[in-house]
Amino acid sequence: MKRVGLFGGSFDPVHNAHVALATTALGQLALEQVRWIPVGQPWQKSRHLSDAEDREAMVRLAIAGEPRFSLERSELRRRGPTFTLDTVRELAAAEPGTKWFLILGQDQYASLHTWRDWRELLGLVTLAIANRPGAALAVNTQIARAEHQTVLLPMMDVSSTEVRRRVAAGESIADLVPEAVARYIEQRRLYLAAG
Repeated sequence: MKRVGLFGGSFDPVHNAHVALATTALGQLALEQVRWIPVGQPWQKSRHLSDAEDREAMVRLAIAGEPRFSLERSELRRRGPTFTLDTVRELAAAEPGTKWFLILGQDQYASLHTWRDWRELLGLVTLAIANRPGAALAVNTQIARAEHQTVLLPMMDVSSTEVRRRVAAGESIADLVPEAVARYIEQRRLYLAAG
């Protein structure tokens, strides 16, 4: 059975911790592939996201060096709010016989019980949670009983919020994002207004 990781997010911008998590998941879960899924119109984000074209381009740059990484555009194509369940249903229908691993960070894991039809989603995927060593997972008890695996991610204090803050403040982001992504942000003059 083919084993594929699904890694969704706003990726605004994609950063080194995202790449480290996806790389770790490849090895620890014996995945043949990790599909990066930039969100189209997220239903839970109140902050306005950068243009989908820019976020897609940055993900493409970040994943270019790993042939087992690919970009999945289904949520960028979909009109209206995008839900993970719709994406998983679409992929599962198109590729029967695939075992899907949904790669989540701790914050997403803690709020998973607020996602649309999360019980159905858990029936279609195995959860793979980024659990930083020494950090306790806050999670809904029903979700804690669902089948999932934990991916141990080396401690990296990186967030998209910090990248945007640094750019707006004129500080270097060289240690936070892949080099090609840093160049893209500079060329496109992204995040100059803090957000």
